[in-house]
Amino acid sequence: MHKILLIIQREYLSRVKKRSFIVMTFAVPLFFFALYAGMFYLTKKSFKDAHTEVFIIDQQGDFANRLQSNKNVSYKKSQLPLQQQKQRLAQEQTKQAILYIPQDILTTQKAELITSGKTSFVTQEIISGQLEDIIREKEYKAKGIDLKLIQSIKPKVDIEAKEITADGEEKNSNTAIAMGIGVALAILVYLSLFLYGAQVMRGIIEEKSNRIIEVIISSVKPFQLMMGKIVGIGMVGLTQFVMWLVLTLGLFLVATTLFVNPQDIQEVAAGQPGAANMGTVSKAMGQGGSASILASIQSFNFTEVIVFFFLFFIAGYLLYSAIFAAAGSAVDNETEANQFSMPITMPLLLTYILSFGVIINDPNGPIATWLSFIPFTSPIAMLVRIPFGVPLWQILTSLALLILTFLLITWVAARIYRVGILIYGKKASLKEIIKWFNYKN
Repeated sequence: MHKILLIIQREYLSRVKKRSFIVMTFAVPLFFFALYAGMFYLTKKSFKDAHTEVFIIDQQGDFANRLQSNKNVSYKKSQLPLQQQKQRLAQEQTKQAILYIPQDILTTQKAELITSGKTSFVTQEIISGQLEDIIREKEYKAKGIDLKLIQSIKPKVDIEAKEITADGEEKNSNTAIAMGIGVALAILVYLSLFLYGAQVMRGIIEEKSNRIIEVIISSVKPFQLMMGKIVGIGMVGLTQFVMWLVLTLGLFLVATTLFVNPQDIQEVAAGQPGAANMGTVSKAMGQGGSASILASIQSFNFTEVIVFFFLFFIAGYLLYSAIFAAAGSAVDNETEANQFSMPITMPLLLTYILSFGVIINDPNGPIATWLSFIPFTSPIAMLVRIPFGVPLWQILTSLALLILTFLLITWVAARIYRVGILIYGKKASLKEIIKWFNYKN
């Protein structure tokens, strides 16, 4: 045990003291913060720069006076014929457009928007929406329908989602929060298991290439060396994870408190074409819905999610690191190692892809449930399901199966590892690996 602790200490300290580790620990949160800040700034700027001056040529005669200018579009009646207005538009090359409304628009329901370049989708949506409102109003009036009466009827249903627990008590349902946390956990676990598992494999290959392994193996047993490397690199991953979370949360809290105006967020969300859900959230927040959202967040059991996240992350990391260690001992260079990486991570990749559709849409369905019990897929599948509420027996059963599989794989990997780390210059085949497994001590 003492030798394993020494190897863990060596692996941990040798990596956290590297300049690359320190740079990446601080650079990744800054990169993502800068990425989102840049996206927000550019999106907001694009809406400000998207203002279009529209010259109206109204053959119908009644539409020009009804069109309402806003922050995106300003309307002016054209004083020129259509052809002259087109020539002027082509010469000036500015953010201008021509709206040609034909005389039969009420029957054809078609109009033309002419610009000097590509037409903005936002501008098209605004203009078409206003034209539709005008036509609808005229059709209501023609059929004797009181438009003011229809407009006065504005039902607004506020659905408070609740779920019944095993004790028969009702509590607020946090589906949106659960979806967000589930997706975030899927991304974190997939990237971390792949990244740090591959580091174990690269570390073994590097030591084999430099023949350092021959010196090390004279002092410790192969199993001790493998476990020391797995646990040491795993601790590096956890350290970096915690620092990423703290730094990222700190940056976003400071930015949202000091620099971001909530009204800007609502304007950007509302201005996005097709961003109906974001617009609804922003509107709800503006009308006092933020209290309901805050109550849902406060009622969410984050402690359970965090505890099981670390348990499944650690168990999943140990399982895949043992497999990567066996693969690393069977090859001499990273080119050959890449042949093993894809088959090893395929179950994780499959579960990661399914997390964004199947598991989130039906977290208690048969596919999601079975994936959360299979040890090679449970580190992602179960963590995606937990925010939606999973019976404790399922979580504990999944964790027990994962740990038992890790012990089995570790035993198999150790038998391959003890021979493979000393084999040089011979390409490992499945037949050779089976021979290594069957060698007597």
